[in-house]
Amino acid sequence: MEMEKTVTLNDSGAILKVHGWRKTILSLQHFIAMFGATVLVPLLTGLDPLVSLFTAGIGTLLFHSVTGFSVPVFLGSSFAFIAPILLVKEQFGDLSYATGGIVIAGLVYLLFALLVKVIGLERVNKVFPPIVTGPMIMVIGLTLSPVAIDMASQNWTVSLIVLATVIAFSTMVRGFFRMIPVLMGVLVGYIVSVTMGIVDFTVVKESPVVALPGFMLPKFDWKAISLIAPVAIATFMEHIGDITTNGAVVGKNFIEKPGLHRTLIGDGLATAVAGLLGGPANTTYSENTGVLALTRVYDPSVLRGAAFIAIILAFFAKFGAVLRTIPTPVIGGVSLVLFGMIASVGVRTMINAKVDFSKSKNLLVVSFILTIGIGGAILKVGNIALKGVGLAALVGIIANLVIPDKD
Repeated sequence: MEMEKTVTLNDSGAILKVHGWRKTILSLQHFIAMFGATVLVPLLTGLDPLVSLFTAGIGTLLFHSVTGFSVPVFLGSSFAFIAPILLVKEQFGDLSYATGGIVIAGLVYLLFALLVKVIGLERVNKVFPPIVTGPMIMVIGLTLSPVAIDMASQNWTVSLIVLATVIAFSTMVRGFFRMIPVLMGVLVGYIVSVTMGIVDFTVVKESPVVALPGFMLPKFDWKAISLIAPVAIATFMEHIGDITTNGAVVGKNFIEKPGLHRTLIGDGLATAVAGLLGGPANTTYSENTGVLALTRVYDPSVLRGAAFIAIILAFFAKFGAVLRTIPTPVIGGVSLVLFGMIASVGVRTMINAKVDFSKSKNLLVVSFILTIGIGGAILKVGNIALKGVGLAALVGIIANLVIPDKD
């Protein structure tokens, strides 16, 4: 009887609505699940982790409002944008140009939403099939691999301990902790770093307890935009996969209702607002979908509770200062796994789509995308330089449309 008063169940026993204090506990669990990845992106790129928490919370609430508060999704920092953000940082020396590109990437999402609404999902998939998007995702991960090695090499002992912890929690631990191997890897690595005396707590002592996050206005440059905005092509397909998976877990077709165009609008607005405030691009999080599957609690308001927790913690400067003391080798150890996993997702995309590599066309399209994306090719048109995943995507789309589909 007590359970019936505090939760609402469906016929299969899944929880559709949570009442009372249990909602807060479940929201905290979702916050923990997304926390490691959401703050890792700004730590890798140099953006403010507290801003990323704030924009993740605001972005999640925006998404829920656009989709009619019906989709149990959390939006956090997107790993797909790490490589281009670092490139812009290297070339401009100013991350505000990167956030300007993120704003435009959010607008690209809105364009995709319009295309889906007007011409239909089937026609859009013909332009961006798995044979194009799969290797695009691989390029993103493989481009980052030297960054992971460089960070890990600063202290291989710490990095390998972090790596071992992530592997252990991913493969040997059962229950909820298996859902947060990245967070546990960072925690163990941080403790080891403290015992080794390589953590500087000066910034923690000097920072106030409460303060505004380091919000930053974006700057716009076509060169920076050309590096970052095209990533939205790859994350567009990632979005479709995440929304499909989320619906499969919950037992609803969110592609049809509230509609893919609405979920894209929510994702696009969340990303654009994040860029306007100085945060990384947002994306739907499979970590939280995993928590849904584990707990069978499908109440969207629980995810909104996690968003409010993220927004509140964003104003605790001491918390942000602790995050900034995480040593580079700790992040490097986690990155050794995560960046390779991004490339692996690209492989999985093609495997799930059953791409036939006995066909010459498929081999050619993939080879063009990988060679151009990783090899450093540059296409200059006036002041605009297209390279990396953006140029690889353009070449892949054209090659897939032009090359005859014959054995």
